[in-house]
Amino acid sequence: MGAGAAAAVAVAGCGSGDTPAASPGGQGRPGRPGTPQQPTAKPIGDGSTAYTGKQPKQPGAPERLEPGRRPPQFVIFSWDGAGEVGNGLFPRFLKLAEDHGAHMTFFLSGLYLLPEDKKRLYRPPNNPVGASDIGYLTDDHIKATLKNVRQAWLDGHEIGTHFNGHFCAGGGTVANWTPAQWRSEIDQATSFVKEWRTNTGWTQLPSLPFDYDKELVGGRTPCLLGQNNLLPTARELGWRYDASSPGGRQRWPDKRMGVWDLPLQAVPFPGHSFEVLSMDYNMLANQSRNSTRAPSYNYPGWRKQSAAAYIAGFKRAYETNRAPFFIGNHFEEWNGGIYMDAVEEALKHIAATAEKHSDVRLVSFRQFVDWLDAQDPKVLDKMRTLDVGQRPAEGWQKFLAKPRKTSETPS
Repeated sequence: MGAGAAAAVAVAGCGSGDTPAASPGGQGRPGRPGTPQQPTAKPIGDGSTAYTGKQPKQPGAPERLEPGRRPPQFVIFSWDGAGEVGNGLFPRFLKLAEDHGAHMTFFLSGLYLLPEDKKRLYRPPNNPVGASDIGYLTDDHIKATLKNVRQAWLDGHEIGTHFNGHFCAGGGTVANWTPAQWRSEIDQATSFVKEWRTNTGWTQLPSLPFDYDKELVGGRTPCLLGQNNLLPTARELGWRYDASSPGGRQRWPDKRMGVWDLPLQAVPFPGHSFEVLSMDYNMLANQSRNSTRAPSYNYPGWRKQSAAAYIAGFKRAYETNRAPFFIGNHFEEWNGGIYMDAVEEALKHIAATAEKHSDVRLVSFRQFVDWLDAQDPKVLDKMRTLDVGQRPAEGWQKFLAKPRKTSETPS
């Protein structure tokens, strides 16, 4: 990938935060965004969340790959923070998903449901009480976030976690947190979701229609830092996957410490000899050197380059080893919103392929690990032998053929 590649793909997964600090395949089609139709609910705790039965708009039971059959091409779009701050990006992508039969994963920051006047309830590890490197949301934005998270789940999307204060630098960085400190952070993040009614006093708003203790099976850490010490805690909590690795390659994934390791991936970066991590902020970091407001004359070229990078990553996997393709985003308007336009273009391109070929599936991380867990471990081991951009030399039919039983000769 060249000398510049390591620097390009090692850039942290997020900027200074997920909102500006000053901001007051057989998957079924998600429902159209709008006012959520609340199903019959059994309140949990203070009623912030509720059990409403099986999540709507889910695929059927995952099938085990038949011998000799080429694996599906899975594509997972995910969103860090998942707060709606009045820019309309959360509902925009819910609508896009509905239009194209896609499911996604939303990594909700717990602090986005905690009013700033209650910030002293947050005790971040190695940081002052109430501190956060992302801004607390206004009341209106918390309400909008609740509305969109509620709709996302009803549309069949997954609600994971992006934890809380997003500490990426200094002595309090998540990179230095212990497993016990990660447990504290997770407990607090889940409590802010499960107790938003108590913390806000908004008892008339409808509950989030899920049991978060059961819904939460994975997350992504701030800036892709701290995974090594998070994983023992994730395993203890029964998490099924983690999406926090600081940079992977387009190969079939494996487990670390009993948890599926699903990293963002290095993909071709048009016009460069190196590759770039499959996340909007990493496109920005390589284009405008971390500036979120570069001169606007750059925007058309950068938007086109970013979209082309995602599409190239998809095409490389789809035409070769069929490794799942992971894309990360933020609901941000960096550099004039070009990264939102780029990911929309990429999603539409991939969805158009899915309409022609049923083996392309736009799914959530949870749906993807459901499929992984249904597979023959030996088949997954075989697929892991394929490198980036490598096709089975003899074709998929022979590569994944059922092994022949060897006859035993009597002695």
